Amino acid sequence: MNFWDYLVNRHQQLLADAGQHASAVFQCMVIATVIGVVIGVVSYRSEWAGNLATTATSTILTIPSLAMIGLLIPIVGLGVPPTVIALTLYGLLPIVRNAIVGLRGVDPALIDAAKGIGMSRMARLFKVELPLAWPPILTGIRVSTQMLMGIAAIAAYASGPGLGNEIFRGIASLGSANALNQVLAGTLGIIVLALLFDAAYVLIGRLTIPRGIRA
Repeated sequence: MNFWDYLVNRHQQLLADAGQHASAVFQCMVIATVIGVVIGVVSYRSEWAGNLATTATSTILTIPSLAMIGLLIPIVGLGVPPTVIALTLYGLLPIVRNAIVGLRGVDPALIDAAKGIGMSRMARLFKVELPLAWPPILTGIRVSTQMLMGIAAIAAYASGPGLGNEIFRGIASLGSANALNQVLAGTLGIIVLALLFDAAYVLIGRLTIPRGIRA
């Protein structure tokens, strides 16, 4: 069976796996974004706190993904829980780092002007600082998403959802007629999803970032 015939015969399963893969990455990115931005907001004013946050999230990223999931299995079991925890942790570094950089890069004169018109600390954060820091934060989200697309395939090791199951089945049956087709279908599916997500982020950037800031 050639690759095209394999796609035609298995398209329903492949679409289901792709949907699960995209859903897992999207949900974990939402969680990682919220946590990462909160960490950035808490730590960006202090040099040591910012360094601590960056170092801690960098350390997480050095743990091999297979080892991370393997360590989580005895604690939370198989399936979705280890996948969500691992992907969320791996997605933190670019968001935390870019949130800190973005918030520190806001012009102090603008903050002083906001203080001058009576804005509270929270009002300045949500109406001045975070909107101006949004472009680098969005860049961090894009980088994290691309990383998680590939890492999510390892979730199949813990019976997690997604296209990694197709890849693992192909690897487990190397030498069989469809082994290469399975690995190729899973890999190409992840690449296509990554490109679609990145295109969505480009659109979000155009809709949410004023033209003057983009320039």
